[in-house]
Amino acid sequence: MNLKIAHLGPPGTYAEQAAFFYINWLQTYEGTTAKKSFELCPYPTIAQSLQAVIKRIAEIAVVPVENSIEGSVNMTLDSLWQLDNLKIQLALVLPIQHTLVSRCTSLDKIKTVYSHPQALAQCQEWLSQFLPNVNLIASNSTTEALQKLEAELTTAAISSNRAAQLYNLPILAQGINDYPENCTRFWVVSTEENNTNNTIDCTHTSLAFSVPANVPGALVKALEVFAHLGINLTRIESRPTKRSLGEYLFYLDIEADVNTEMMKSALGELKNYTEILKIFGSYRVLPIS
Repeated sequence: MNLKIAHLGPPGTYAEQAAFFYINWLQTYEGTTAKKSFELCPYPTIAQSLQAVIKRIAEIAVVPVENSIEGSVNMTLDSLWQLDNLKIQLALVLPIQHTLVSRCTSLDKIKTVYSHPQALAQCQEWLSQFLPNVNLIASNSTTEALQKLEAELTTAAISSNRAAQLYNLPILAQGINDYPENCTRFWVVSTEENNTNNTIDCTHTSLAFSVPANVPGALVKALEVFAHLGINLTRIESRPTKRSLGEYLFYLDIEADVNTEMMKSALGELKNYTEILKIFGSYRVLPIS
């Protein structure tokens, strides 16, 4: 069986690194995967990676959802809400160390720096100190611009060490992210319910909901459901509904398995206070060393 895994490309992105870790984890913990082969499928955007799963072009997508410095990845959250039947299988936490890659011989000759908006933001203090006058240009991924560097000798990109090696490009500076403990959480997503190794319990559940009307207490009533049952929320995020200014969706990460009796009770009560409720699934969180 050939398992196709969609991720943000081109090859060399942090999403691809997370996908490699997922494959290694499957081969270690899932005995049934011994007969599987894996194919990594890079896509230009996160949304296209998730759409590939919906269209059955790929079975799995590995997408970034949150960075420890810059917060949530909005394209992932919006796509999960807009696309039906996507389920989180696993969360992977990947340490992120950014590298400045260029054919330039010195920093003072660089005029333009490309990278994904999250990477540019994660290095803004370093860029302000060492490259204060360069033009910063956002790209779809940390590797998209690397193919331009061969011909453009005044251009640089922020990427990973692995990407620099993969594209055979010189590294001018390493570890340029502003905070050394920089990490990104990725979700492994499919259209199937979580079918990973049941000997390791799921520890988190993610969901999103809209409220029937923008009135006092609408959000409080929904959140109090979990407070009254002593269920811990590890993240609360709001995003526009895109229907009307001032209307929001609310995303929650919850420290509990959806299959526990307490969570079943909480979700049953939560439906009384929500307009649309989407359960993205329960999963475990694995750090990538």
